[in-house]
Parts: sequence; C-alpha cells; structure tokens
Amino acid sequence: MAGWDWAAFKKYLLNPYLLEGAWTTVWLSVAVMAIGLGLGLVAALMRLSRHRVPRDVARFYIWLMRGTPLLVQLIIIYTGLPQLGLRLTVIQSALIGLGLNEGAYLAEIIRAGILSVPRGQFDAARAVGMPYWTMLRVVILPQAARVIIPPLGNNFNGLLKTTSLASVISLEELLRRSQMLIQLEFKVLEIFLVAACYYLAMTTLWGLVQRRLEAHFGRPYGAAPGRPARAIEGTLLEQDAR
Repeated sequence: MAGWDWAAFKKYLLNPYLLEGAWTTVWLSVAVMAIGLGLGLVAALMRLSRHRVPRDVARFYIWLMRGTPLLVQLIIIYTGLPQLGLRLTVIQSALIGLGLNEGAYLAEIIRAGILSVPRGQFDAARAVGMPYWTMLRVVILPQAARVIIPPLGNNFNGLLKTTSLASVISLEELLRRSQMLIQLEFKVLEIFLVAACYYLAMTTLWGLVQRRLEAHFGRPYGAAPGRPARAIEGTLLEQDAR
C-alpha cells in the first residue's frame, strides 16, 4: 500500500512512550470515575432531599456541567482560574474538570437507581430503626446497583476515550503522546492507528469486566437456582417448630 509503512506500525505497536501514555489514560479514567462517583452520590442525595436549598444547588450543578462542553470547562479551569489567582497543575486541572463533569452525569444515574428501589424497602428499614446512612449502605444502594451498573459501565467506557480531551491542556495521555511522536517521526497514519488500537483494547477489556459486574449484580433475589421455594419454606417452618 502506497504511503503505508508496516514496519513502522509494528514498531510503534509496543512503543514504551505510547504505552506510558496509555497507562496515563487508564489511571486518569479510574481516578476521574472515583471522583465522579463521590460527587454523583452527593448530588443525587441532594436532588432527593426534602429541603429546597440542596435540591436547587444540585440542579444548578448538574445543569451547568451537562449544559456546557467539557472542552470549554477544561480550558476555563486550566487557563481561566490562574487569572483569579488559582493556579493548578495540568493533572489537577484534568482531575477537577473531568471529575466535575462526570459527577453531573453519574448523579442522574445514581438518582434513577435509588428511585427504582420500591418504597416499601425504605419504610421497612425505618420501621426497624435503621439510621439513614446505614439504610443507604445496607438496603438501598445494593438494590439500586442493579440499575446503576449498566449505565455506569457505559460511562466508564466513554470516559476512557473522553480523557483524550485533556490533551488540549497538555496532559500527556495517549492522544497527546501520539501527537508529539508524530511531530518527531512524521508517521501520522501509523501512529494514530496504533493509538486507536490501544483505545480499542482498553474498551474491549473493560467490556469483559462490565459483563461480569452486570452478571453479579443482576442476579435475581429469592430462591437459589436448584432449590425450590417450597424447600426453603419447609426449612423455615422446621426452624419455627424448634
């Protein structure tokens, strides 16, 4: 093929410089997802609050983050905040910008998961005197996870690729390092295809993990497979008789 260099493609496929960029993409995605989950949970609980002020604050945060481009948010945080006297490093700017944006989307996912739990579960937990945070941790969130996990996994899949936007603020993740290597080697198509292969490998591996998570949290409640409900009822009756 004219213009295509197979030898260069194979050489860059295991290039340490690009592999370090891919690792940066992975740990950045994990860190941003952790930040987003924390912010999303807080914002979701604020949206579900009985009080107006936290509800309005959460609505404004979600409206602002979801209504403006992530690229603009990153540029404002990295280049705009220093004009106000707040200087952040590239990594700090990327974590804050990506985390705030991700938290806004995860807030709606978590809120939908909590609302999917039957109201009777809340009433039953309160009836036994369970504290609010214990009720969330023990009763509500484990059941809400069945609804939350699938879209949460899709968000992380997208986040692995969205981190490439951090290249505009000079964070040396996979895309940025690919661009820098192209400036030295002048192998545009080969290097970008290697980067695409890395992204494809990362999202494919995450797809396998996501399927395992969905299978785990999607297991039905009630009688275990192979053990009829009547057998369980009989065991309970025997225990009552004792």
